[in-house]
Amino acid sequence: MKTGQLRQAFLDYFKEHGHTIVPSSSLVPTNDQTLLFTNAGMVQFKDTFLGLEQRPYVRATSSQRCVRAGGKHNDLENVGFTARHHTFFEMLGNFSFGDYFKREAIVFAWNFLTQVLKLPAAHLWVTVFEEDSIAEEIWLKDIKVDPNRFSRCGLKDNFWSMGDTGPCGPCTEIYYDHGPEIIGGPPGSKDADGDRYI
Repeated sequence: MKTGQLRQAFLDYFKEHGHTIVPSSSLVPTNDQTLLFTNAGMVQFKDTFLGLEQRPYVRATSSQRCVRAGGKHNDLENVGFTARHHTFFEMLGNFSFGDYFKREAIVFAWNFLTQVLKLPAAHLWVTVFEEDSIAEEIWLKDIKVDPNRFSRCGLKDNFWSMGDTGPCGPCTEIYYDHGPEIIGGPPGSKDADGDRYI
């Protein structure tokens, strides 16, 4: 599958599930003096999450162009050392403004990967923030992810924030396992920086 096909499949999937497709915003934020470059998909929705603006929709999806160039959580030191960290990249995202939360977000993500992209569940590994028992229960009891392909990770890996104040919270991530012939351990392990799991 080509990159353009993957991007379109993602946007189409979320449009089919009631999301408005929102175009990528500028790489240089026009209304945010705290950022030099747009470094995450949610940047254009920051004022919405902070309650400073209201959008004419409650669900959105986008393919946001991003630059990794500094900041609190930038992973810049990994660029050039792993296959998954890039200076310029697109972040595919789906967003809810008070409409749905963890359960629906998890179901959307899992179904897109396993039903639309047809990735085998046996190649996927799921992580949650170590204190997020709600997401853990959804993954293990509702989605029925194999507990042997599941990790609880700490603040560094599974708590998302842009800075000391503003939108933040526990996150869950889904990794693809390339197999034992690729160097690297599962998420949360001491060898997690390898490229086996992306």
